[in-house]
Amino acid sequence: CFDSGCSCEQCDFETDLCNALHELNLQPGWIRRNGRSGMGPPYSDHNGNNSAYFLSLSSEMRSSSATLRTNVFLPTDEEHVCQITFHYWIGQMSGTLMVGLQKHSEDTVTNIWQVSEELQNQWKPSTITIKSTEKYEV
Repeated sequence: CFDSGCSCEQCDFETDLCNALHELNLQPGWIRRNGRSGMGPPYSDHNGNNSAYFLSLSSEMRSSSATLRTNVFLPTDEEHVCQITFHYWIGQMSGTLMVGLQKHSEDTVTNIWQVSEELQNQWKPSTITIKSTEKYEV
């Protein structure tokens, strides 16, 4: 769920990339697919649904990196905290999954969460809480 300060958006990739993600910021390597795609595991989403869609890195990206960038979120305050919950899967190759925060006054992306694991072959949940006094992207 992406919280933009006032509303919470549930995103499941069933029809598109969701409002939270820029269509143009789906960099080469990211594929919207489901478990029936014939591309190997995972063969279902985190609920066990093999026809449900998720984003996946293509096998050609083994030695490279790819980025997803959200739309602009409004500043947070005591009443409006941004909390992003997602499920991730690490399979076939080892790698690092990172979540970064870029405030609009900064040119750099600050790493706020990461996981580096060997082959897991299971979905794992994670929740990140973000606080920012200015507009930002994740």
